[in-house]
Amino acid sequence: MVAFAAFLLTVPWTIPALINSFWVSVIAEILIWSLFAASANLLFGYVGLLSFGQALFFGFGMYGVAIGIDQLGLSFWPAFGLGIAASMAMALVAGVFAVRLTWHYFAIITVVFSLIFYFLAVSMKWLTGGDDGINFSLPPTFSLGSAQWSLADANFQYYFILATVAVCFLLMRLVIGSSLGKAFLAVRENDVRASLIGLNVYLIRLTAFVMAGFLAGVSGVLFAFFGRYASATYMFYHVSGEGLVWAIVGGAGTLFGPVIGTTVFIIIREVVSSHWEHHSLIVGVLAILVVIFAPKGLVGLWRETVDRMMAPRAERASPAKVRVES
Repeated sequence: MVAFAAFLLTVPWTIPALINSFWVSVIAEILIWSLFAASANLLFGYVGLLSFGQALFFGFGMYGVAIGIDQLGLSFWPAFGLGIAASMAMALVAGVFAVRLTWHYFAIITVVFSLIFYFLAVSMKWLTGGDDGINFSLPPTFSLGSAQWSLADANFQYYFILATVAVCFLLMRLVIGSSLGKAFLAVRENDVRASLIGLNVYLIRLTAFVMAGFLAGVSGVLFAFFGRYASATYMFYHVSGEGLVWAIVGGAGTLFGPVIGTTVFIIIREVVSSHWEHHSLIVGVLAILVVIFAPKGLVGLWRETVDRMMAPRAERASPAKVRVES
């Protein structure tokens, strides 16, 4: 983990020197989509809810920034806050209805919500730009206290994305390790038993749904700032499906599984797409193989491999331990 963190901190200098500056933007994109996949992972991996509506909250965060800057004339922080508030509000509205259901009924209603607002975004061209989307320009500077930075600086953009994603993952880790996180797991394992021991299953699921909406919204906000663009295309439910696949392949129910899955798929896309237009075929085959042969994802496969490697050492060490104790 320390080596990985050190790598991320030195990306703007090491990557251009080793490869080229294009990969700095790719790594920034990986960070954004990892956070989006983490929102799907929070619901599916920790609460047991299969959501195809995360693209909806991603889109609300994205459009909150675009409309705030382009049409309302907001500066950086107000637009940032508007995007997050819009995504969380939408998550609360959708969650009030969705979390009453489970299994495929829950998945279906999240798809329905996503489709409704996708078609609304496409038809309301005066507000959203429709299929063409909204292109906007960022304010010239970013203020934090008395310090100011240029938003046109690529290094600042990268570090802002890295810091924001890191804070979100830290918050998610704190939640997972708290009593609320244990309640999430209890509901995932057996919601009936959880209700019998006094847990409010509906409220717990709604809380998780809004939190997942927050994570998806932040990723949408970062995407809008990163690309200076917002489009209804990103609100379609197939985008939610991609985030879910990234989380499952990386390791659903693990904190950094979405990061691993997103990294693998985006790197494959960038490397293979320049040589072969059907790169999605490789992505699909890889996803199928992982689901079949590593149902706990790449993180689970790694842990099982390490455990198998360590087991013989433990078995060899145990007899000696017994002799000493005797």
